[in-house]
Amino acid sequence: MGYKRAECGAMSDTAPSSPLLVISAHAGDFVWRAAGAIALAAERGDRAKVVCLSYGERGESAKAWRAGRGLAEIKEIRRGEAEAAAAELGAEIEFLDAGDYPLAESPELVDRLVRVYRDFDPAVVLTHPLADPYNGDHPAAARMALQARVLAQAIGYDAPGEPLGAPPVFFFEPHQPEQCDFKPNVLLDITPVFERKRRAMECLPAQQHMWDYYTDLARRRGVQLKRNAGPNLGLPHDTMAEAYVRLYPQTTGVLA
Repeated sequence: MGYKRAECGAMSDTAPSSPLLVISAHAGDFVWRAAGAIALAAERGDRAKVVCLSYGERGESAKAWRAGRGLAEIKEIRRGEAEAAAAELGAEIEFLDAGDYPLAESPELVDRLVRVYRDFDPAVVLTHPLADPYNGDHPAAARMALQARVLAQAIGYDAPGEPLGAPPVFFFEPHQPEQCDFKPNVLLDITPVFERKRRAMECLPAQQHMWDYYTDLARRRGVQLKRNAGPNLGLPHDTMAEAYVRLYPQTTGVLA
């Protein structure tokens, strides 16, 4: 995914930092879709930060609603779950509490994201794809993440900090990729950290039905990673992977 440290091997004391920013519509999305990438970044010694635009309190907390919990209590439950998952992965986490179902796009929320970009200065950004017919909150989060990235690059935009560079953006895999026109062009080997991803998933009992689905998905993407890596590379039989789509072109002096 363009992480220079991963390509160069072990991190040295003088290696440049490659902060990873993940913009997630709901409190659980980052775990299912990008926990492997987050854990890998943390293990390299890079900062990883998750921004949850909402807690997923209305649309992704059915068990709590059926148990008679109120809105404020559900938010606290989902916040605690997401914080535990982020801690398991080694990530910072911030909640903007913008509401869900629907997640309403607004200039104010985009401005808050601009300030996150300027403050954190990410080397890589992960977020949702721009199409999801099952959940409008996901593409809304992606549109705001992309708009904020562009505004954060503008030297005249009125926000603290220096103008952003041009961090690559990767869309992580939606729950039903075929319906979202998701065609991955990056497969990330998360085998060394998959157990951390699984433990992070288990921090989210509100969506326990997702645990095995995303374990099986990682295994299937791992099979595809091995197939695309070429023969006889010694990859383990139980290779696990996450799939991504890179939005902007890669810039390079060497084709690889």
